[in-house]
Parts: sequence; C-alpha cells; structure tokens
Amino acid sequence: MLFLLGGEKKKKKAEDTVENLDRVREVFLAGRFPVVTTTDLDGYRKVSRVLGLVVCRGYDSEQTFFGMAARAMNKGAQAIVGYQETVAFHPDGSKYFTCYGTAVQYDLQTPTRAQAALPAETVEMAV
Repeated sequence: MLFLLGGEKKKKKAEDTVENLDRVREVFLAGRFPVVTTTDLDGYRKVSRVLGLVVCRGYDSEQTFFGMAARAMNKGAQAIVGYQETVAFHPDGSKYFTCYGTAVQYDLQTPTRAQAALPAETVEMAV
C-alpha cells in the first residue's frame, strides 16, 4: 500500500536533494550561478526569460540558501535576481530562515557589458 501512495519516491527525492545541494554549492562558489539582490544582472547578459519565484525555508541558513538555488537550477535557471532573505526568531532561541528570489535565464546573444567595451575582434575570440 505504501508503494501505491508514493512513499518510496519521497525517500529517493530527499536523497537526491542532498546530492543536488552539494552540486549547487560547487556551481555557486565557482561563480557560475549568480544570485543578486538587484533586478538585473550587472556585468552579465540581459534577462531573456523569467521562470518564476523560488522559495526555500528551513532552520539552517546555508541549506536554505542552496535549497533555493537548487530549485532555481531544477527549473533551468541560469541566475536568481531580486534575492531576499528573512529570519524569524522563535522564543526557544531557534531561527527560521526564508530565502527567495526570481529564477531567470539570460540572453546568450547579447554581449555582456564587459564584452561590449572590448574591440569587436577580441569579443569574437572570447565567444
């Protein structure tokens, strides 16, 4: 009966999430997944597609942040704009974190601001 209700899938999903958080952490720390508080990606390409709001909540700030980034990457996002976080303090001394932002993809056809400042032949070599 548990199999019919999908109990096995939930356990497997929780294991995948932990592995996914490690991969997301590596990608973020390598600088390949920008998370910004502004509405545009300064120095990056123009936002071409908005994939929607991503939210993650939890008692560990790092896990909450990377959980939000993982949800964005699972949607196919290349960045998060409008990032915000809140902390709720409970009477027992614990903290509850909420991280949210808008998952976006950026346009690969338009040059970045840094590339636009370079001579045309240099940009062609970089692409």
